[in-house]
Amino acid sequence: MIYITPAMSLHVVLVHPEIHWNTGNAGRTCLATGATLHLIEPLGFSLSEREVKRAGLDYWEHVDVRVWKHWDLFEAEMPRLGEPWFFSTKGTTSFWDAPLGDADGAVLVFGRETAGLPAELHARYADRFVTMPMHSAHIRSLNLSTSVAVGVYEVLRQRRALGR
Repeated sequence: MIYITPAMSLHVVLVHPEIHWNTGNAGRTCLATGATLHLIEPLGFSLSEREVKRAGLDYWEHVDVRVWKHWDLFEAEMPRLGEPWFFSTKGTTSFWDAPLGDADGAVLVFGRETAGLPAELHARYADRFVTMPMHSAHIRSLNLSTSVAVGVYEVLRQRRALGR
């Protein structure tokens, strides 16, 4: 097994997540990579539900999870965490072409499963939106927890390529 020692901060933000399995799986990815998981309320489930813990297996208690009452509170803290990147099917830049690993800290923001990120974030951060290329027109997006894993490992790949 190869272990990662993150030299720079990495944050995953789920804005209004709805499905506990996705949050549990995202938490597991965060733990595996040294990332912090931020959850923006309202949540579509209770964090005490056994399904969240089951999706994170016996690792959930070790995940660095921070819950925020609303986006504005998190947004005020975001500049201290790192460079934000918003993942959306409406993004026009491929995440492969975005310098996700350049900054000392990266903040990867994902929207809820059924509606993505709010329109006001699209307007305010239009130049920070990235998308994942899709081969088939038969799907609109990847599963949220899959997208989190792909995004997080792309940051780590880019950092490694930069020698960070």
